[in-house]
Amino acid sequence: MLNKEIYKFLSELKKNNTREWFDTHKNEFKNHEKEVKDLYQSIFSKLQKHDHLNNVKVYRIYRDVRFSLDKTPYKTHFGGVFSRVKPDYRGGYYLHLEQGNTFVGGGFWEPTKEDLHRIRKEFEADDTEIRAVLSDPVFKKTYGSFEGESVKTAPKGFDKNHPAIDLIRLKQLVVFHKFSDDDVFSEDFADEVVGHFLTLRPFFDYMSEVLTTNLNGESV
Repeated sequence: MLNKEIYKFLSELKKNNTREWFDTHKNEFKNHEKEVKDLYQSIFSKLQKHDHLNNVKVYRIYRDVRFSLDKTPYKTHFGGVFSRVKPDYRGGYYLHLEQGNTFVGGGFWEPTKEDLHRIRKEFEADDTEIRAVLSDPVFKKTYGSFEGESVKTAPKGFDKNHPAIDLIRLKQLVVFHKFSDDDVFSEDFADEVVGHFLTLRPFFDYMSEVLTTNLNGESV
């Protein structure tokens, strides 16, 4: 169970996002970071019983400001990913911890050009399975529908009037579910996260099948 002081620390960091302030609170940060990493490891251990996971990675709090107009040196949230074993098991899970904006998510944020084309060709050929995944009551209640960027009309080589054009237009295939701050500090938060992650499995299993076969169903 996370300590509520974590969000208090992040709130103070947001107001005092300088190296000087951070250095004077470094020990406090280290304690919170350990607690957060323990949470992610607990979720990884639970999730690993149900899925083929490679590792868990908690991102560093230091921002890469080289190409950003925002030069504040630190993130004001914690985030981490739970990676599946590629190439057979596609997709990945993400947990974001931030006061007032904690969420889980998953999917395909930056699919390669080749993967995106293969996905679109599958939707063009038959969108029955993906529609079934998206319309599942539990999935729909938890995640709603896809978020992310889309092309405006149709990708090159695809008919803009195709019945599945709403799916074919997608450049990203990601979904999110938000938690309240009270949820985050409840005793069963880790189990709640795992449960929401497992709701993504039918989507990931479908996408893994698509991305490891051709349109004839042959392994690639």
